[in-house]
Amino acid sequence: MDWTREIDGYCERLGPHYWAEPVNAITNVAFLIAALVMYFRIRGQAMPLAMLLVCILAAIGIGSYLFHTHARVWAAVADVTPILLYILVYIFAINRDVWGLTLWPALGLTALFFPYSAATVPLFRQVPGIADSAGYAPVALLIALYAVLLRRRAPDTARGLAIGAGILVLSITFRSIDMSACAALPVGTHFIWHILNGLMLGWMIEVYRCHVLRTRVAEPKPNWHCATGCQEARHDSAMWPW
Repeated sequence: MDWTREIDGYCERLGPHYWAEPVNAITNVAFLIAALVMYFRIRGQAMPLAMLLVCILAAIGIGSYLFHTHARVWAAVADVTPILLYILVYIFAINRDVWGLTLWPALGLTALFFPYSAATVPLFRQVPGIADSAGYAPVALLIALYAVLLRRRAPDTARGLAIGAGILVLSITFRSIDMSACAALPVGTHFIWHILNGLMLGWMIEVYRCHVLRTRVAEPKPNWHCATGCQEARHDSAMWPW
């Protein structure tokens, strides 16, 4: 593999230089803002998986920035690897803390994402207009499936997941029309994917955070002082802080 091969796959990029995609590069700050907001919302609440997701969210912003400035194969790997890690960690977190599975079943169900993705990505590639975004469409479908399956067990969490799936579908739409919108909008629409994805990934962490707090209200743990968090879980209704 040629790790230094240039990649030109976006409307805004017109050449090989560093700032060939200034809007696509700068809008990655959306991921960093979302990570910062969620860091302060999670800090002190003893949620290691949520904090890990925050760190990965920040890494997504950095990796995507590198890709939209360097636009080479190695930068593409730096872009997609944190996204995959975020997906796997989030699925594990939901399996363990929402479905209540123990470690190995939660890990096993998480590992099924790979065959699920292998089976569904080719199908989504057949859908007109989203071929370039087919790798992300199965994620939106999976979130929606979890929302449906959890609607009785954890209705508030299911509602939050459904909102996340909806935001991701909108985000994928803007990613998919980037090149076709090029004539009307010279910068393309990929930058909107960044903004919506930053919002969506932060929201998904918030959904998980609020589920954990609601669980702690229902089943208080002896060494957990969560008066503020529990109050927030009851009255904040998991609303995004922006």
